[in-house]
Order: sequence, then C-alpha cells, then structure tokens
Amino acid sequence: MARLKTLYEKEVVPKLKKEFGIENPMAVPRVVRVVCNIGLGEAPRQAKLMDQAVEELAAITGQRPTIRKARKSIAQFKLRVGMQIGCAVTLRRDRMYEFLDRLVNIALPRVRDFRGLSPKGFDGRGNFTMGIRDHSIFPEIDYTKVETPKGMNVTVVTTAETDDQARLLLQGLGFPFAKG
Repeated sequence: MARLKTLYEKEVVPKLKKEFGIENPMAVPRVVRVVCNIGLGEAPRQAKLMDQAVEELAAITGQRPTIRKARKSIAQFKLRVGMQIGCAVTLRRDRMYEFLDRLVNIALPRVRDFRGLSPKGFDGRGNFTMGIRDHSIFPEIDYTKVETPKGMNVTVVTTAETDDQARLLLQGLGFPFAKG
C-alpha cells in the first residue's frame, strides 16, 4: 500500500473527524484524483515537442497521457480545430498517492527559492490547483536530454465541501502551504 495512503488512514482521518466533528467515516474529505496537464502552445509548429512531452509526462506519472486537441480555431494563435496542443493524465487510487508522495517529498523541495504553495490555488469547492514552471524537478526526468523546460499544472480533486477542509486535508498529507 502507498505510504501516503497509510498516513491518510491512520493520522489524517482521525484529525479531520475531530476538527470538523464528522461522525460518519465516509463523510471525511479524501483525495479523489490528481490531474497532471502539460499545455504546449508551440506543438503545432514543432511536432517533436509533443512526443517529448508525452514521453516525459508518462515517466513522471507512470501512466500514458492522453493527447489534447484544440476544440476551437483561433486565427491569432495560428490554431485550427484538431491540432494537438497538450497532454494530460488522470491518476487515481495507488498511483495517485505514489505521485503525491513524490511531488511533496522529492519534487517540491527541489524547486529553487521555494517558499511554499500559494493558498490561493483553491477553487472554492475544495479542489487545489498548482503550477510547476519546470517539469525537470522530478527525478524521473533526465535534464541533460530536455531541450526546452515545460510547465505543468497539477490539480488535486477532493471530496471536501469547503476550502478549509481541503487545506487541512492536504496539510495533513504534507503539502507545504505558504504563510499568509
């Protein structure tokens, strides 16, 4: 079983039950899925860029990403319907906990001048989104082979009803939020 999942079951659930006065164990907030997304605006002009992004995201998450295509044509961006513009992965269950464990304990401490995650990343419904400027903070990426650094979005979807419940859940899992 994933290390973060045992931490959640043994320490975080009792803490959340006590903090919010929840009786039913099924009503305790939990992480449902994690969505990792790499958007590539240059992909239509550079075909090799998309292949690299797919390969690197698969290495980071341990699951093959789906390629996202444009739904709308935008002339100013030289974008047409059906062009490949990004890739995304949805992680659930054990892979999700393994990824979050690597993100919190290995990748985020490798970010230069890291001062904590912004508490403004909550959407009002208990979900948290964060941006990563350079995907090479993950140890699975060989930075000598990376031609261009790629940004990445990570969205953590929870069953929490409020942002406070979600913040306490993620802090219990080890997410380092900035003060203020």
